[in-house]
Amino acid sequence: MPEMQHVILKKEKFDYFIKSLARQSRLIAPVSRGHNSFSFQEVHDSRDIALKYIPTILPPKKYFMPQQETFLEYDKTAGENMQGIIEYDDYILFGVHTCDLAGIQALNVVFRDPPKDINYLYKKNHIRIIGLECNDYCDAHASCALMKNHLPMGGYDLFFTDLGGYYFVHINTDSGEKIIEHSGCFDRAETSHHKQLQELRDKKKEIFTKEVDIDYSDISSLFERAYDCRVWEELGEKCLACGNCTNVCPTCYCFDIVDEVNLDLTTGRRYRVWDSCQSEPFARIAGQENLRENRSERQRHRFYRKFSYQVEKYFRYFCTGCGRCSRTCMAGIDLKETLKAIIGEVGSN
Repeated sequence: MPEMQHVILKKEKFDYFIKSLARQSRLIAPVSRGHNSFSFQEVHDSRDIALKYIPTILPPKKYFMPQQETFLEYDKTAGENMQGIIEYDDYILFGVHTCDLAGIQALNVVFRDPPKDINYLYKKNHIRIIGLECNDYCDAHASCALMKNHLPMGGYDLFFTDLGGYYFVHINTDSGEKIIEHSGCFDRAETSHHKQLQELRDKKKEIFTKEVDIDYSDISSLFERAYDCRVWEELGEKCLACGNCTNVCPTCYCFDIVDEVNLDLTTGRRYRVWDSCQSEPFARIAGQENLRENRSERQRHRFYRKFSYQVEKYFRYFCTGCGRCSRTCMAGIDLKETLKAIIGEVGSN
């Protein structure tokens, strides 16, 4: 752990710092796409970065687990020749909100679980993360306070908090310390800076309140009673099975494996591609049996993957409160309203 754990960056030095990052590695940050839409993209200048943004269309998981990723290639021209592939690049992710930090931490747990996913872990080891605190709600879809992801809970190398004329920065790893040393534009945090940070965190206790009337620790037990709720039938009638909710979710990691043969019939590749439990073929097995044929069953499965199944296996919720699923649902299915409906049907405890 670095000896100097807290520093500040005066805002007049911010542009210099960003250019320093871009010289070190490929720098990825939130960028405005217009109409209150944002995405993580490569940047070279601080003017390109959206420092105040609602969660991006796709979470930063796309750099850890790309939508399409080649695992191996083969060439039978001169006998059997198969080559395993790990695609990666060196990235610095800047401006990652706490909800997305929680999403990356959830994926880390999954892909470290035996059998370990070497492709994911190799990428992870080549990505440095700089978090950025939300001082207020991004929009009405967020439920980060309910999921306790409105405050930093690790998962970063550096963490920035905007305190007016400067950023308060927590150095969390040796990689973060090296970034600070390389840039040469930070000052040691003094007692007054720590006091101002605490004042902000105290203010956030009033701003961020649980968005659904249930305690964090009671959510998993709520789902122990919710399996036969009428809510799932109602969601099934609304759901379009488009898969938007799972595609934008920072903790969804289901994928399919595809073997692709080229037209020469001697070369090809194997790759993985994102898949969705909301698509009808996802749970179809031999004999055309389908474990979750109805949309209501698939919606129920999605919610249980966030609030029940993963809690039993990994002891953590896999909803980060980012609000992406509600924001992108073409049928208007809202996560917070669904939780409220379940509570209304079975009670909160």
